[in-house]
Amino acid sequence: MDADKSPGPDNPREALTPHDLVLPDLSRLRLDTLLHELVDRADQLVENERRVHRLLDAVVSVASNLALPEVLQRIVRSACDLVGAQYGALGVIGPDRTLIEFNTTGFSDELRAKVGHLPTGKGILGLLINEPQPLRLHDLTRHPHSSGFPPNHPPMRSFLGVPVQVRGEAFGNLYLTEKIGGGDFTEEDEEVVVALAAAAGIAIDNARLYDVSRRRENWLLASTEITAHLLSGASPGETLDLIAERARAVASAELSMLALVDEQGGDLVLEAVAGPSAEQLRNERVPTAGTPLGDVLRTSRPYVFDGDAATLGWDDHGDRGALLKGGSIMLVPLASGPHMLGVLIVTRPEGQPFDPSDMHMVTTFAGHAALALEFARAQEDRGRLAVFEDRDRIARDLHDHVIQRLFAVGLGLQGISRQVVRADLADRVSGYVRDLDTTIQEIRRTIFSLQERAGDRRSLRGQVLEIAQDAATSLGFEPRVALEGPLDSAVPDAVRPEVLATLREALTNVVRHAHASQADVLIRADIVHRMFELHVTDNGIGIPADPPRRSGLTNMAERALRLGGHLSIGPGPQNGTAVVWQIPLNR
Repeated sequence: MDADKSPGPDNPREALTPHDLVLPDLSRLRLDTLLHELVDRADQLVENERRVHRLLDAVVSVASNLALPEVLQRIVRSACDLVGAQYGALGVIGPDRTLIEFNTTGFSDELRAKVGHLPTGKGILGLLINEPQPLRLHDLTRHPHSSGFPPNHPPMRSFLGVPVQVRGEAFGNLYLTEKIGGGDFTEEDEEVVVALAAAAGIAIDNARLYDVSRRRENWLLASTEITAHLLSGASPGETLDLIAERARAVASAELSMLALVDEQGGDLVLEAVAGPSAEQLRNERVPTAGTPLGDVLRTSRPYVFDGDAATLGWDDHGDRGALLKGGSIMLVPLASGPHMLGVLIVTRPEGQPFDPSDMHMVTTFAGHAALALEFARAQEDRGRLAVFEDRDRIARDLHDHVIQRLFAVGLGLQGISRQVVRADLADRVSGYVRDLDTTIQEIRRTIFSLQERAGDRRSLRGQVLEIAQDAATSLGFEPRVALEGPLDSAVPDAVRPEVLATLREALTNVVRHAHASQADVLIRADIVHRMFELHVTDNGIGIPADPPRRSGLTNMAERALRLGGHLSIGPGPQNGTAVVWQIPLNR
């Protein structure tokens, strides 16, 4: 049999010491610790990988849209999802270093309405604006820069703020509060949000570039439309209205106005207005001395400011000043070379300021519009010159041929009247001679009016009074004349010859057919209803029930029809005849 091998005094080498008894337990403990560390590190690697994937998904989501408002909203939502924040916001910094836009998430519409006005950049928010560095806080209410919360604002403690930069310039800040599940935002949270902010800056820049290119395309399309409109033969008035409408639409403006230089007074006149209460502002005169409008005219430089109508030079009487109170106003010169035509004025409501890209595009559009206006005026001058040349030819033909023949016929009739024995026949021949003299005088007046030039014209009031005085000789009395409204400024130059010719025709009819002892002339420019009216009434025998066709009345009716108006004839207040000639005042 084998000897006993159990440990004991006889087998000292096989005996177990206390150290040998403890060693296996320590090895197992170290092994468990290492396994736990390996598991923790594996979990951390998995979590980091998961966070990286979520960060990549967030970057892709942010960059998948080119509309800036949607990009900003996605940035806020993605930041909250990445770090588990209950509330998030992205504040956009304005030129005055305050928040001009505040995109939030986590707030319901009801809660947002209860909170009221959005922050402008005070307290902790302002600290990030002034010191654009990442900021993590355990309790933002205990920070020295904390300015508290407005009423109905939800409680917030844990805070993480990260600046967002675009092309090295501060665009805004990401604000995240209230870590879901409690606790503070970690250093890893900060790193993830910083990485997202960097990607967000690129996405914001792309969205801005896309928005600028889209708006530039719209401005070019508007300029092309105006050019095509002119080439189709549109009038300057229609072109002005189109420029104002397109400028308002493309600039996302509330109001757009074309203020052109008045060659006579030197002030500006609002020739075209697009937007609310356009008719109240149309044809308003705006002074330029000591106003921003005058500075733009003098320097040919655009100007943007936040102000009201008083700054522009409008008086504050009535509703006109209220139309331009608050908001942002851009003044852009309308210049064609050295020739200054006027100023393009576009306005936006409060909270929608113009940026430098807006100014550049509106200035370019204004340059195209000025060229279009110069082209339209050149076309109009060319057409007017052709009309003047045609009028000169007609006037020469009337003077050299028609008047000479009529004069010869009159001399012949005078000779015949002396040879007529019967007195009644001699009187009739003498009457024909007088009619010929009257006709020659009317033809001469027509020749003078045909040879008139715009620069040689007197005031419309003076011409009306002169015609009334000339008619007094034939009437046997002087007509009573009443003039109402801004005739000289409201009645276009192209319409004045038609007005004067109609007045002559109406008074000539009174002389020939009315047998009146009194005649009244009323000429009115109704600015409110944009109508011009010419009334000629007499106390004569009145117009027959079935009047014969007269060339004078036909001419007056045709003139009114050409100008978009009408002629009405009826009994007067004193059993005579009332002639009313009305046309619209478009420009």
